[in-house]
Amino acid sequence: MDLTPLLASFLLVVVAELGDKTQIAVITLSSNHNALLVFTGGILALLLVSGVGVVIGGTLATVIPLPVIRVASAVLFLAFGVYTILSAGKKEEQVERLGLKSVALLVFSMVTLMELGDKTQLAVVALTAEYGSPLLVYAGVAMAFTIITGLGVLIGSRFLRLVPLRRVKLGSGVVFILFGIACLLNAVFPGFLSA
Repeated sequence: MDLTPLLASFLLVVVAELGDKTQIAVITLSSNHNALLVFTGGILALLLVSGVGVVIGGTLATVIPLPVIRVASAVLFLAFGVYTILSAGKKEEQVERLGLKSVALLVFSMVTLMELGDKTQLAVVALTAEYGSPLLVYAGVAMAFTIITGLGVLIGSRFLRLVPLRRVKLGSGVVFILFGIACLLNAVFPGFLSA
């Protein structure tokens, strides 16, 4: 059995996603919320989007226009950034009222929107077409995303030991707002974010 599709997809995703906006979002979210929920929501979203990329190929962009995806991502980032900044002054018990299901759903939605039409999804489509081996490509992508997401959650959840929660929340809010602005600029000026 030729494992080239598995290895190629694994290496491509690890290199492409290391330090990518999705990993930064996972780090930021896991510094504010339950690490297991962030990991679960993030990995489910990444596996779903990758699966869609493998199965449907390039037709996803024709179903949902890329500018709509970018604007939806921007709105989600901006809203979560403002929420995070506003919650920075509140006590931990008040902030965690968001609930377990809500955190996982939030992470799932955010990561899904970020990855739709992303370079990694396009690479998955191209690798599947090139190798004609969707299961091996998907397996390689799944392994890579699991490692990258796990690493992001580990970094984010440990970050609180070094920096006070209030500062983490303020910094996280600013990061999300910057992502939102960048997504809006990318919707208005396609290609603004080459990553």
